[in-house]
Amino acid sequence: MIRVLLVGAGAMGQAWLEAVRDDPGVQLAGVVDLDLAAARRAAPGLPVGTDVTALAATTGADAVIDVTVPAAHHAVTTAALFAGLPVLGEKPVADTLARALSLVAAADVSGQLFMVSQSRRWNPQLFTLRAMTEALGPAHAVSTDFHRAPRFGGFREQMAQPLLVDMAIHAFDAARFLLDADPVAVTCQTWNPPWSWYAGDACAAAVFEMTTGARYVYHGSWCSPGAETSWNGEWRVSAEHGTARWDGDHDPAGPPVDASEGRYSGIGGALRVFAEALDSGVTPMGEVHGNVLSLAMVEAAVDSAAARGRPVLIDDVLARAHEQAVREESRADVREVLRGWTDVQAALQPA
Repeated sequence: MIRVLLVGAGAMGQAWLEAVRDDPGVQLAGVVDLDLAAARRAAPGLPVGTDVTALAATTGADAVIDVTVPAAHHAVTTAALFAGLPVLGEKPVADTLARALSLVAAADVSGQLFMVSQSRRWNPQLFTLRAMTEALGPAHAVSTDFHRAPRFGGFREQMAQPLLVDMAIHAFDAARFLLDADPVAVTCQTWNPPWSWYAGDACAAAVFEMTTGARYVYHGSWCSPGAETSWNGEWRVSAEHGTARWDGDHDPAGPPVDASEGRYSGIGGALRVFAEALDSGVTPMGEVHGNVLSLAMVEAAVDSAAARGRPVLIDDVLARAHEQAVREESRADVREVLRGWTDVQAALQPA
């Protein structure tokens, strides 16, 4: 039995509470939130607090689930790791790529597991699509169409790049998974239609060059009413020996395959894999080293859009983020590790 602290009692925190309750191998030890009343409402009768390390010490928790807002990820996760607590965090790793690199180094220094949930990768249908992609031979193109019209209200409608920053990372991460490849460069344009209720650009079109030579094409909109796609988007894989398609909600269409590997789903699946990794010591999918390049795709796309579609190299984005991470790091031990990285891509390879 793994006893966990949940940090963040908001809407996503409620979803994670259900996942914890549904997993017989995980027990909730307490809830951390700056709003103690919200924490008590989330877990009546359980210990609550505003400080993750203090509550961990009093409850004897084994691990932390970080469901705070992205701006708080770096502080919460760093504190937990150096308190000897493995962390399962919501996407993105951090609110900036520089802070994400800091967390990679913090995981290295502390020796603790930091896994990013990236929940939409935990989808049996996506695993099936990946198996189909492998069966079809070398892929030359993968595309995602994502078109919805949600009216969230709140911070998303005030973001400069709401679609790219808040949502597209799911598709970018899934594309890396499908192709078993990483990004090399991107060209991206974003825009905002006159009827949009978003302050920032709600539409984006991006083309990524991947390490295999394939291209990944993302076309999305968050102000496209009518004929909406799945929240997972609609996917097409074009490869040497044929094509596979996925509507995002049903089984993909393509060659017959064995996809028994994809037995986990959603945040409950991520939690189960995290718990199994703590028990076995095996590095899980989503471990921070392997997840950071999905966030790098987002920052590179935003940079390209700001430059009106100019190509942006992932290595350039990583180098700039690395310099910023070293400059901003407050822990001497983490800063020393960051300074020792002569090749950021190499540092991101799991040990």
